[in-house]
Amino acid sequence: MGIATSMREYLDGLHVHYDVSTHDRTSTSARTAQAGHIPGRQLAKGVVLKKNGGYMVAVLPSNRLIDLAETGSVVGESVRLASEEEASALFPDCETGAIPVVAEPYHVPCVVDDQLDQREDIYFEGGDHSTLVHVSGSDFARLTSSYPHGHITI
Repeated sequence: MGIATSMREYLDGLHVHYDVSTHDRTSTSARTAQAGHIPGRQLAKGVVLKKNGGYMVAVLPSNRLIDLAETGSVVGESVRLASEEEASALFPDCETGAIPVVAEPYHVPCVVDDQLDQREDIYFEGGDHSTLVHVSGSDFARLTSSYPHGHITI
């Protein structure tokens, strides 16, 4: 499949420089980091959360776990994990479980863990479980500048 069409068009429209690489299909973010030969702290993963009136994506390093209470504090309302079915419906051109960390093309708001703010390079799944997108830390900061950032992981 490669990079999802919505993601590619969005990145291209913003003139973001990105590289795409492929690896053996993986089923967890830890295995994705291993397959891509990158540290887990540089692989951003998306976790779909349900909140009052809709959904949002929490973006965090793949080697961390979401803290729902802290995330709720950052966004100002309680959140809970969405089901896989709910998440899949939000991202129709992505494989199940390959949650985009740049959800703007899908009109889904995000919240970003501040540990990603200090990284020189960020990688994330491109819409399937065998494609990685690499962007510079500065481009990632630009892509996520309109989202709240805070300590949302444990």
